[in-house]
Amino acid sequence: MKQLLILLTATVLCSCNWAKQKAKSTVNKTGEVVAKAGAEFADGVAKGVEKTFRNEVVFSGGLKEAGLSAGKMTITSADSATDNVLTAYLIFDKDIDRQITVKVFNEEGKEYGRVRQTVQAQKGDAKYIDFVFDKRTNIDGKGKVVFE
Repeated sequence: MKQLLILLTATVLCSCNWAKQKAKSTVNKTGEVVAKAGAEFADGVAKGVEKTFRNEVVFSGGLKEAGLSAGKMTITSADSATDNVLTAYLIFDKDIDRQITVKVFNEEGKEYGRVRQTVQAQKGDAKYIDFVFDKRTNIDGKGKVVFE
């Protein structure tokens, strides 16, 4: 009877240890899956935000002749506003020192924002320039951006 009790106790202890290890392994694997899914979700959100800029970008003939072109553009927010800053990576093939007007249009072609600022650069320069619109201007992801 004593041997049966010892055998039964050993079996229970081994079973508990096995269950404990199995639970720990399951929790660890679940944590890894959750962390990976969270990271993938965050990557997806970042890419989704970046892809929202689908505006057609147009440069006036005068700016094209002045050697101005653009690379990447992003939309961000300033202070208490939402999506009112257009950041443009501008490339300068000639010296420039002039006022540039940037207008934003919705999908129906209606203008809803305009800003003017002086841009100065030398031939061969390329830099990011922020065009800060009125705080009520919420730049859409679709439409048109015109540089004049």
